[in-house]
Amino acid sequence: MSAPVVLTILMPCLNEAETLARCIATAQRGLARAGVTGEILIADNGSTDGSPAIAETLGARVVPVAEKGYGHALRGGVAAARGEWILMGDADASYDFSEADRFVKKFQAGFDLVMGCRLPAGGGVIRPGAMPWKNRWLGNPALSFIGRLFFHCPAHDFHSGLRGFTKSAFAAMDLKTTGMEFASEMVIKATLKKLRIAEVPVSLQKDGRSRPPHLKPWRDGWRHLRFMLLYSPRWLFLLPGLLVFGSGALAALALAAGQARLHGVALDVGTLLMACMATIVGFQFVAFACYTKVFAIAEGLLPPDEHFSRIFRLFTLEKGIVAGLVLALAGAGLLAQAVLVWRQAGFGELPYPENLRRLIPAGTLLVLGIQTVFSSFFMSVLGLKTVTRRPPALPETPPAD
Repeated sequence: MSAPVVLTILMPCLNEAETLARCIATAQRGLARAGVTGEILIADNGSTDGSPAIAETLGARVVPVAEKGYGHALRGGVAAARGEWILMGDADASYDFSEADRFVKKFQAGFDLVMGCRLPAGGGVIRPGAMPWKNRWLGNPALSFIGRLFFHCPAHDFHSGLRGFTKSAFAAMDLKTTGMEFASEMVIKATLKKLRIAEVPVSLQKDGRSRPPHLKPWRDGWRHLRFMLLYSPRWLFLLPGLLVFGSGALAALALAAGQARLHGVALDVGTLLMACMATIVGFQFVAFACYTKVFAIAEGLLPPDEHFSRIFRLFTLEKGIVAGLVLALAGAGLLAQAVLVWRQAGFGELPYPENLRRLIPAGTLLVLGIQTVFSSFFMSVLGLKTVTRRPPALPETPPAD
């Protein structure tokens, strides 16, 4: 009776006949060095160049995945994997699967996700010609920095294609994407779910294909950045919103009293109008951050956040309505004062700057008040979804037959 499979080396494959044999050979050396029972699994995504036949001839197991896309290929491969530990990497000979023992040691230490780091910052090695300059010096360092900043992920190389994970951790991540964003989602979800993440240095070499790679640096780089922004309402909406709202509100308060000068530049009602506009836009950004956070938690895209939950419980619908009405009444009061001044002038022409200095803050407060009231209602509607989606409690004792 053969020993159970512990490690699966998984390679997504789409027309990799030129390099597949080399990858399988290095994977076999990796299994021998790791000293564990393993398998080499090829998740074929519709190859037409004979790649599946090459893999089977060399002793690898092939699982066909009909749905196109990097994420679909990996998801199908993980579902078919026999090992609890899975090491994934591209089948283009750019990664050295003989380094599998480094990943196995981290699995044995109890880590859930093990990232291979190609960048020198994490001890990795990039061979000459292995990575285009824009990827090496711009794309990967910038995206990895943003990933660590947004999500506090310990990995230096956020988008390494050589990485390992346990099958149970993969199930816990509940990955949704099907394209190149799959790699980003894996690291983000693992970090947000507080899985144990480690990093090991790996080497990257020039791929052995004669055709261009599937990766499109600018397009796929933007897709990764877009995905990280969408998974971080704080950086996409909240922090920019607080900055714009705060600076706009301070400038509006200063200019509502009268003209001001800054380094010899006169700031008057035109600047007041722009400051009030910034205040409204900043408020909208903050509201979008709250909407997105509530929706993402309700849909399971983001894990529950205790800090946000406390804020959500503190600022109830009723408090939001009261705050909005206070702002709206303040705006209505300023508007009534402006109408009174206009009446005293016989409803004729009024001095241009002084009149706008009354009307612009009045309109801004009215808009903010209305937005606060209806934003509070909308947040409450989104919050209801988190309650209604909860499964009913099971009875403690099953009913008798």
